[in-house]
Amino acid sequence: MILLLSFDTKLLKYAELAVKVGVNIQKDQYLYISCSTDNLKLAQIITKIAYKNGAKQVFVDISDDELVRARYEGAPKDSFDFFPPWKVQEREWLAEHGAAFLSISSQNPDLLKGIERDRIMAFQKASGQALANYYHWLQADKFSWSVIAAPSKAWAAKVFPHLPEEQQIDALWQAIFAATRIDVENPVEAWHAHDQELHSKADYLNAKQFKSLHYTAPGTDLTIELPPRHVWTGGSSKSTQGQTFMANMPTEEIFTAPLKTGVNGYVSSTKPLSYGGNIIDNFTLTFKDGRIIDVKAEQGQEILASLIETDEGAHYLGEIALVPHKSPISQSNLLFYNTLFDENASNHLAIGSAYAFCIEGGKEMTSEELSAHGLNQSLTHVDFMIGSNKMNINGITHDDQIDPIFRDGNWAF
Repeated sequence: MILLLSFDTKLLKYAELAVKVGVNIQKDQYLYISCSTDNLKLAQIITKIAYKNGAKQVFVDISDDELVRARYEGAPKDSFDFFPPWKVQEREWLAEHGAAFLSISSQNPDLLKGIERDRIMAFQKASGQALANYYHWLQADKFSWSVIAAPSKAWAAKVFPHLPEEQQIDALWQAIFAATRIDVENPVEAWHAHDQELHSKADYLNAKQFKSLHYTAPGTDLTIELPPRHVWTGGSSKSTQGQTFMANMPTEEIFTAPLKTGVNGYVSSTKPLSYGGNIIDNFTLTFKDGRIIDVKAEQGQEILASLIETDEGAHYLGEIALVPHKSPISQSNLLFYNTLFDENASNHLAIGSAYAFCIEGGKEMTSEELSAHGLNQSLTHVDFMIGSNKMNINGITHDDQIDPIFRDGNWAF
């Protein structure tokens, strides 16, 4: 049942959801929050709720889009190869001491439009290298973590350019609340029910253990092999300490890792990709034996090509995710220009590293062991959307039988 609630009530419910379901804060646990100056109020509410639920101490890392833009425009070029070691030490220390990590996403999709691409890519590479241990632990579920979103003025204007300026932020808030089930009587219970449904889909696919998947759609004819003992997952995850958490809110996906060298064919994007403060749109990637061998994009081709050159692993895929076209975000007919939302409206793939938990025993494996089992390793992980109501996906069994997984963009089982 949809409820008519005040904005402040919805915001409080949203903050409670982030704390109780997102990171699922535990007694005497540290919490690290990253947010922008646009969303200090939400960070303040979350902090208060976290303390009420037993958090030991909350650390808030605040960024500002104007300051970020000023750096890219005015700082010397050689400064972008540097990432502050004290920020690395902070995250690693907190991770080693069982902290939870919550990110509030609100960046302007066009923040770095017009900035020299070498500056953007130098920072992406420097931060990826500096935080390699942290991201490896994150992808192995060593701690609880979650990503939510909140509007900024620039992001709201991008999503709702047709509305008067004074209505744009409220419209984006309402879209976020709808996508995260805040409008129902008990959002926490609604998320638990949704979680069970996602896990049931993953259980079906795990029982099948398909040899490969074959995608077909306008502009797409792609075959993706799956590694032996691959694991499909969706909804909540569990840290190595046994703490359940919801990594993305919203989430509508079931995902696993491809066999690094087992991707062949071509695939076309169906939604714009917001990456590094730039928009990449209408692009096609061609693969041979897992490696990207050709890149074409109507917008942002240089940025996309630079992303793929981040390191050797960025030439390969690390994730395949299934999302029905009938998902609530897709049915909203909104383009969010934010991967957290747009990936949950569409089947998608990810350039770069694979999640360790997408193979049996992967959480306990080293990077070398994961590579030996066919999972890709990279400094980057970037999702891009490929799904539509015209996409069909078949699962190919080890005895070459064909099972329908998606028909016309939706589940076929």
